[in-house]
Amino acid sequence: MQSQKKETSMDKMNIGLAKRYRKERRFRLFGLAAVFASITFLGILFISIAANGWTAFQQSEILLDIHFDPAEFDVDNLSSANYGALVKNSMRSLFPEVKGRSDKRNLYRLTSSGAAYILQDMVMKDSGIIGSTKQIWLPADDEVDMFMKGYISRDVAESDRRLNDKQISWMDTLVAEKRLEKKLNTTFLTAGDSREPELAGIRGAVVGSLFTLAVTLLLSFPIGVATAVYLEEFAPRNKWTDLVEVNINNLSAVPSIVFGLLGLAVFLNVFGMPRSAPLVGGLVLTLMTLPTIIIASRAALKSVPPSIREAALGVGASKMQAITHHILPLALPGMMTGTIIGMAQALGETAPLLMIGMVAFIVDVPGSVIDPSTVLPVQIYLWADSPERAFVERTSAAIMVLLAFLISMNAIAVFLRRKCERRW
Repeated sequence: MQSQKKETSMDKMNIGLAKRYRKERRFRLFGLAAVFASITFLGILFISIAANGWTAFQQSEILLDIHFDPAEFDVDNLSSANYGALVKNSMRSLFPEVKGRSDKRNLYRLTSSGAAYILQDMVMKDSGIIGSTKQIWLPADDEVDMFMKGYISRDVAESDRRLNDKQISWMDTLVAEKRLEKKLNTTFLTAGDSREPELAGIRGAVVGSLFTLAVTLLLSFPIGVATAVYLEEFAPRNKWTDLVEVNINNLSAVPSIVFGLLGLAVFLNVFGMPRSAPLVGGLVLTLMTLPTIIIASRAALKSVPPSIREAALGVGASKMQAITHHILPLALPGMMTGTIIGMAQALGETAPLLMIGMVAFIVDVPGSVIDPSTVLPVQIYLWADSPERAFVERTSAAIMVLLAFLISMNAIAVFLRRKCERRW
């Protein structure tokens, strides 16, 4: 009887262990499935963005023989010349059979409205080309660009597309004569915003983002580190410091738009700072990133072994010397990692910047922190709201650039942490 009871107890224990192991395997499989699903969804997201956005780095251009007729220019005022007429004359010379007013208007629409400004810039830089004839690649209209990239099908009924059959036949002629080709879209990287998709670029938004992040970094890093050092090393332990710590932790969870409202109320309405300026955007993002930097800096200070501090004080160093000469250098990698992560968070913010007017349509590239500008997330928001099909690919391309910045900043943070980290 006793042996039978022992066998029964062992059997029960083995059954329980088997169940426990099965649960552990199921839990492990669930974890692997979750990781696989996360990677799959992220892959689908990145692939869809890249599939829609890579074509924005190409732009259809038309090769025209531009004759800079001296009769069109006033030597004393070169900017007043009718540069659009030069483009039209060149298009008519390619298709002399086009006679009707409506057909001519459709023919002229194959080129971008910005082609005239490109010619103006060329003449303003070198007036010696007046009187000569030059072959110049000029941007095509966004609808022509969409047709060349396959987003507009010729098989669709003429009434259902914005390019008529005559325009498509002219485009076929230009392609056959190698006068209509897709080329590297340098305008996307070197120009500011524009109402015309083929002329729109991200340079203004990138420069505005860099100015805004520079202001944020110059303010948030020293203030955040100084706050963390005071709270960790000098502040007395009482209810006031406890209140400050609780508020810092709570501020890290406050919605970002609240900081935008604060910036609108204080920086713009009270202090009268310039609207849509990187200076104001940097101040708002500084308020938003300070809790992240303070928390990361305090964690880095706590990770330094107490023996370092005690040894410095034991050989006669003052408390300030122990902190500046020994503790801060060892905690700096963690502080820098937290700062870079905070900067990456600030780079992707849109809501607080919308509240201070950085949603305005800004064409010029900002030259300083007080010039009107926008930032990459806001630029993406503006393009996503545009009805033109060409802005869809530019939206995806701008997202690709923003993701490249974010991945680079996080990679730098990981590199600094692994390069400078001390294990105790």
